[in-house]
Amino acid sequence: MTSLVIENDPYILAPPNPNSPVVLSLWISPGNTHPNAQYRDPVWPLAPLIDSPSTELATIYWQGCPDPLLAQVKQTTWTMINGRLRPTYLLTRGSHSRARTSAADIRDTCNEWMRLARWLHARRLSSLTDCTDDMWRAYIAQRWGDGVSRDHAAKVCGKLTDLWAFDQLSARPAGVTRPPWDVEGIDDFLPAANSPARGENSTEPLDPAVLGPLLVWAIRFVDDFADDILAAWAERSRLIAAAEANPAGPKGQAVLAEFLLPKVRSGRGLPSARMHGRRGLARSYISAVTGASVKQIDHFVARNQLSGLANEHPGPCPLEVPVSGQINGNPWRERMDFDEAASLMRHLGTAAVVICLYLTGMRPQEVQGLQTGCCPDPEPGAQGSASRHLIRSQHYKNVVDDDGNHISAGQAREVPWVAITPVVHAIRVLERMVPDGELLLSASHHDFAFQRGRHGALKGSGLNKRIEDFVAWVNQEAQAQGLPGQDIPEDPHGAIGMSRFRRSLAWHIARRPGGLVALAIQYGHMRTVLDARVSSGYGSRSRSGMHSVLDVETALAAADTAARLRDRIAAGEKVSGPAARRALTAAATTPRFEGRIVPKTFAKKAAAFLARDGVVLFDNPDAMLICAFKRETALCDPEPGATAPRQYACQSGCGNTVRTDSHARQLRERADEIDQLAAYSPGPLGKRLRHNADKLRTIADTHDATARPAEAAA
Repeated sequence: MTSLVIENDPYILAPPNPNSPVVLSLWISPGNTHPNAQYRDPVWPLAPLIDSPSTELATIYWQGCPDPLLAQVKQTTWTMINGRLRPTYLLTRGSHSRARTSAADIRDTCNEWMRLARWLHARRLSSLTDCTDDMWRAYIAQRWGDGVSRDHAAKVCGKLTDLWAFDQLSARPAGVTRPPWDVEGIDDFLPAANSPARGENSTEPLDPAVLGPLLVWAIRFVDDFADDILAAWAERSRLIAAAEANPAGPKGQAVLAEFLLPKVRSGRGLPSARMHGRRGLARSYISAVTGASVKQIDHFVARNQLSGLANEHPGPCPLEVPVSGQINGNPWRERMDFDEAASLMRHLGTAAVVICLYLTGMRPQEVQGLQTGCCPDPEPGAQGSASRHLIRSQHYKNVVDDDGNHISAGQAREVPWVAITPVVHAIRVLERMVPDGELLLSASHHDFAFQRGRHGALKGSGLNKRIEDFVAWVNQEAQAQGLPGQDIPEDPHGAIGMSRFRRSLAWHIARRPGGLVALAIQYGHMRTVLDARVSSGYGSRSRSGMHSVLDVETALAAADTAARLRDRIAAGEKVSGPAARRALTAAATTPRFEGRIVPKTFAKKAAAFLARDGVVLFDNPDAMLICAFKRETALCDPEPGATAPRQYACQSGCGNTVRTDSHARQLRERADEIDQLAAYSPGPLGKRLRHNADKLRTIADTHDATARPAEAAA
């Protein structure tokens, strides 16, 4: 009777044999060509489960599991790979539980099980059934001894509970006992809540002092240098192909001697290329230029003992391509160089990635999944939203099918992203770097130095390293070009990682209405696009879009503005403006948020905070005022339902204006700066500048005449 029940239960899996595939065919998508393994193998690649181009290929190494427990852990892992958790089990696990999870989660869960197995083995226990209630309690208490956050600890407990759940789905279960936290509740088994939650909103935004020059150089690469770099790469590729085709012959030998020996005798630098940290003769370049074969060059170098000279006296490998890019009106290169072409192509791709990450709001995986043709030009003569450049992309975060199974390939985003001009230019450059139909960040085609034919898109770790290398190149170039102030400083919160750009975009929109690099108007339009509740969500999947991140950053900025206003009032400053009373009320009732790390759950609170029309304060340093935003009285033409002003379109005479004594002082300081500029400007321009300075002083005088202490204004 028991065997009949098992046979009719679709969730129970028959035990595998040594020749069973690690991943059953029903879980491998038709386009997945990664090699599978057999159950008996000591290494299990999980690549057959991975279709996302940006995902690292996960692998399970069984050498980390002690022999007495290997068979049990291996069978339960195979069941996890090929089975599905019961719906009745998932109903009690929360909204994020899945019948089948990702390959990376499978690997991490298996590693957690092997960690438990090693702990049991160290106590001379040889079976998972030996992990009794007391053993579970002892293990989990010791597990937190290494110091983990409460959030991570909860995930570990979930993985260990899955060991019990998946063991029950085998026709020959090992007899894993149910962990006590799954019966009694998890709270008492977790470490103290003394660590910040991790997640998208806990990521620190990039420092403006870092982001400004980084974006300047990225746009400079794409807009000014791209044509030169792509032409140099094409010429380098042509020369390499010519070198490979050159036959050996007496003419080539003679031209080679005529080309190299005078340089050797005069001590001039020899055409060189960097290889393995040293410089050597640029053999392919010399072959293409002289017509000699590569083998002839090798014999010539050995015969004339030239092998070390290129490293001691390195010389350029100039390419016959025009240079059109400029820095401050001067050519950025005298000649493009054969040896530099590959690294410049790498930096060009990185620059385009930086622009796409920062100026779209897309998650890193979405950028990595973009393909050629993802951002077509609008139809000629189109009006309204149809005239915008739209990016069609995949999204990958928490994508599951109707049965709760993880979908590695992601899902087409129902609503496209809007691309502003720098993003369109970046995508066009990436489309020139890869063949049609390829991923824009194809790992194979962006491997310029080695051409190793790697799978999928450039991975996150590799792109993070490329960003670091790009910053190092920029700082070296800024020094060489004599560009003080255009270097990229070290960020106070650590490395510039891909995950930080999305938060930084929200920070910039919320706090820098004037922009860092003359992108204020485009940022303003992006707020309108990104903050649209219907258009920026994930449609039927009820996934929040960029607006949740923007809400968090805007709420933090508004709270900071209220806190600064309270501090100024406490210091005795007076306030003026038609919205002064509302601003004082808002300052008194707005909580102060300490630090920059905020949990995911803050997104809903942030949206509710911003929805309090009329009592949310927004700093506008360019207009030198505070906006106590109220839609009905706003002159910046906010969108219907907007919860923040269009700060780049701030208008004088608006009923939401508030100023303090500090603003009046800033107005006069700005007026003095404009007067100094006017003194060195020609007649009509100087007159206009002085008129603008007088207007600022008039606004400051109005504040002085109408400002009242907080007690009187309230």
